Amino acid sequence: MADAIIQVVAGKLIDALKEHSGRVLEFRSQFVELKTQLDFMKSFLADANKLKRKEETVKTTLSMIRELTYDAEDILTDCLLRAEFRDHVFRCNHFLPREMIFQHRTSKRLKDINGRIEKMHKVLKTYLKAIGQQGVHDDVSSVVHRRWTSPAFDESSIVGLAEDTMKIIGWILPTKKQLHHVGIVGMGGLGKTTITQKIFNNHAILERFEERIWVSISQTVNEEETMKTMLKQLGEDTYGLDMGQMLPKIKQALEGKDYLIVMDDVWSVHGWWERLLAGLPKREGQSSAVIITTRKESVAIEMGVEKARIHQPRVLNEEESWALFCRIAFSSEKEAKQHYELEELGKDIVKKCCGLPLAIKTVGGLLKSKTLSTDVWRRIHNNFHDELATREGESSVMASLQLSYDELPTRLKQCLLCFSIYPEDSVISAEQLVHWWVGEGFVQGKDTRTAIELAFDYLSELISRCLVEVVKQRGFDGRVYTCKMHDLVRDLTIKIAREESFCSFDEHGKQRPSIQSRRLGFTGEEDVKSLNKKSKLRAFLMMNSSPVSPDKTIPLFRVRSLRVLDFSLNKLENIPIHKLLHWIISLHRLSYLNLRGVASLKELPQLIGELRSLQLLVLNGCNNLQKLPSSITNLQKLNVLDLGYCPMMRYLPQGLGRLSNLQELSGFTVPSEADRNGCRLGELQWLSKLKVLRVNINEESDIAEEELTVLSHLKQLKVLSINTEGCEKEDIFRKLDGLSPPPHLEELYLRYYRGVTTPMWMNPKSLRDLHYLCIENGDMQFVHPSFEGGKTITWKVEGLCLKFLARLQVEWDLVQSVMPRIRYVEVSHCYMLKSFPCNTEKLGVWRK
Repeated sequence: MADAIIQVVAGKLIDALKEHSGRVLEFRSQFVELKTQLDFMKSFLADANKLKRKEETVKTTLSMIRELTYDAEDILTDCLLRAEFRDHVFRCNHFLPREMIFQHRTSKRLKDINGRIEKMHKVLKTYLKAIGQQGVHDDVSSVVHRRWTSPAFDESSIVGLAEDTMKIIGWILPTKKQLHHVGIVGMGGLGKTTITQKIFNNHAILERFEERIWVSISQTVNEEETMKTMLKQLGEDTYGLDMGQMLPKIKQALEGKDYLIVMDDVWSVHGWWERLLAGLPKREGQSSAVIITTRKESVAIEMGVEKARIHQPRVLNEEESWALFCRIAFSSEKEAKQHYELEELGKDIVKKCCGLPLAIKTVGGLLKSKTLSTDVWRRIHNNFHDELATREGESSVMASLQLSYDELPTRLKQCLLCFSIYPEDSVISAEQLVHWWVGEGFVQGKDTRTAIELAFDYLSELISRCLVEVVKQRGFDGRVYTCKMHDLVRDLTIKIAREESFCSFDEHGKQRPSIQSRRLGFTGEEDVKSLNKKSKLRAFLMMNSSPVSPDKTIPLFRVRSLRVLDFSLNKLENIPIHKLLHWIISLHRLSYLNLRGVASLKELPQLIGELRSLQLLVLNGCNNLQKLPSSITNLQKLNVLDLGYCPMMRYLPQGLGRLSNLQELSGFTVPSEADRNGCRLGELQWLSKLKVLRVNINEESDIAEEELTVLSHLKQLKVLSINTEGCEKEDIFRKLDGLSPPPHLEELYLRYYRGVTTPMWMNPKSLRDLHYLCIENGDMQFVHPSFEGGKTITWKVEGLCLKFLARLQVEWDLVQSVMPRIRYVEVSHCYMLKSFPCNTEKLGVWRK
């Protein structure tokens, strides 16, 4: 991790010296020296990181380097902010007393940091040289730990995955018993949840049970959330219900029905299960079932499972293990045979996984990302044995996961550790992760790729390595919407995050805020009183939607070091909005601010324009937000401005075109002619770096004829969304028909379009690079003749979405002929489509 931080800081230093040399002129020599010291240090960090789990001396040194590089980044940020403020506001004399004091203190701090890094550089150099001469003598004399081999139960009584499924289905299908209790017990990563998922979705189960409910329990039981989850899956509204009202409502919804309830990953009971079980209907004529998965047999028995109904899954045999490995590391066993030189090595690696599915998937994902080379695979094979040995009482699967972490590129390690602050079993927003990574500087744009685009690539790479799991993704191209992390992988990230001081955790894996904490996922249970003006906290994210007492968060108003502030999972109903905003405008280093869904937010203060480090501002879903201050146009570093689903927002302020670094703009409302202070559509032509644009047009909106060519100026635009909900003006739709989108557009979304035909510009000649087309909620009846292209011109579209277009008449043969690359179609409530290969009345999906 230390080398990752140094890379980020060194990169910012280079940018500062190249692009802002005039602004850091008074500290140029110190920054040059700092960069030199960091460059020297990087050459030693790779070796040091290999030793840090074995050598305590190196741990201490790396920790000190990490703290110093954080301090160096703070100084650099403050210098640039100070210079920008000085240049744009006061243009003051550099020799004013206040400026001289700042320069003196900053110069002193930089000299101190450089001197300390130089001393550490010498210590590391001497130490690593000594280690190199010493060789591996210490390893030979170290204690040898016994390697984990198999679960501690009788293997002769264990059956395979297919047999597991049918065995348990056989237990719960009979209707003689009112309520079947079944337990699936085993260690983490053994496949308990996978088996249960196969049962849950089995055809015989779907026919047998009228209602199916899946509840993930985890270590900390939240009885209220458990009942809310059950009610939501039963289609019931939970708003305003207290716990005393929920259980009777669950019973009412299940009364007279056969139901299946899965309680997944239960760690303890402590009375909550007895209360819930007592409220479930168990009447004559009903026959239902409960499946409990847990790592503890005693928990299953305490929840009413008879020993005869406890199933213990076995580990995979060699044949099953190899088949799973091939599906991950290769595309199939057939492809594996084409690389015969790797087969023997691969089978030896699989044997080391001891049949544990999670370990096999993780190592397979690791090797998938490597070159198909015997040297590379042999290196993994040779290192695997040492890493697999039990360390500090941990299981061998943890060693396998640790190996996957060690093999990650530096750029991905810090991104993976971010998962550690999320509560167990969290379904995590991919967008939130990506924004966090960019806001903290973990990911930076490169060449033509924006930081956001690269961050999504990083997430995809973590998924491909089987360290992160997809929960929901876009059907067309697999773009991840939500994801989660397996318990064991999360345990690993917590362990490493604690070692690396990435976050603060206690010995039980609970977050422990302190003045040294760098990142905090706030659930409302943490004691934040230790945080103050000297706090080093860089990222604060709310982790749940439960109302939080003001007493819990007021101490945060003393924190000044934040880069990332995300309240997107909480509406902040109990927090005085004026106090919150007053605090926010004091966070001059803030780079990412997310106030999604804060209902009490009506306007931002004018002083928001002083947050000159802000790169991402997300106000999506703020239903009462009415306007942004004109000072928003001072945020020259802003890359993302998200105002989607803010219905009270009439317009954005004039001068938006000055945001020359803006890459994503969502919720731009075209103003009326009377809104003289509103940003006109034509002003967007100056946003030359814009890649994503989402425009709202309402009944009051006005578009001048000369503004119709504005989109053609946006040469980098990739995603365009036009939403005309509530607009009935024929003149507007006539003008929209004359728009000129850039030809390199890749995704197009058209919503509530009232034209009879598709726009004339919606054709393969004008949109020659379009890959995805989505049309929803419109009155159109036909596609314009230009839509069909011509004999030599066809669409490159691969994904098509048509929803709530009740009058649209299109034949499937036409779609196939003009869109020969089509491979994904999603249709809903389009009653006049003909011969489509999927349901057109309700949600239908077709994949080629």
